[in-house]
Amino acid sequence: MTNPITELGGEILAFLNWGDITPYFTQVTIPAFLIVVSLTILFALSKPERQIELIFGKDDHKEAEIVGKELRFRRFMSIICGIATAWAMITGDIFNYTLSLALIGITNIGIVASVEKGHVLEAAFQYGLMIMLASIPLFGSAALVLGTTGTLSMHLLAQISVGGFAPLMLMMGVVGEVGIAPFYAAKAELFRAPGAPYIIMIHVSSLMVIVRSVEVLLILIGGG
Repeated sequence: MTNPITELGGEILAFLNWGDITPYFTQVTIPAFLIVVSLTILFALSKPERQIELIFGKDDHKEAEIVGKELRFRRFMSIICGIATAWAMITGDIFNYTLSLALIGITNIGIVASVEKGHVLEAAFQYGLMIMLASIPLFGSAALVLGTTGTLSMHLLAQISVGGFAPLMLMMGVVGEVGIAPFYAAKAELFRAPGAPYIIMIHVSSLMVIVRSVEVLLILIGGG
């Protein structure tokens, strides 16, 4: 019997068995986890950029500087986003994975929520509507997996081919939560907000979740 986890990620080097909550480390998940943790620490210790904006029609400019409460709040949101992304890289159960994705979406909005720019806040509002809608198929997929198989553990699901709508609903939820095309248009303006490197965390979380989601989907449909 083939095991999609070892076929996709290599040998399981370590895992913790807490019932259905079974985070595990493979040759793929360890580098992904370390990359996210390292970038989260780097962003937390970095000072934000000082963005210079030209004033249209005038020979002048202004600086968009992040200080005080806004700085602390956006740094906090970036750290929580990094923690949720790192957990998504190693979690071994479907519910915790979907929960991590929902938290990533919320913190992505939080990173830009204090920016006093109309186009950024409008994009955050549109993205918020999108992730709320995406949470329905996202958590619905976890409910279908549990209802049809009796478990949420990826280690057990790797031995059972999960068919039906569950993998499709999970894919729909992931696409909405991280804003993959065509839904990327809803969050594109977020990246015009001042405040790198915190804005970069939105990119990092999306890219890492896409890679991990491919593995999770293949585990669901490739078991048995």
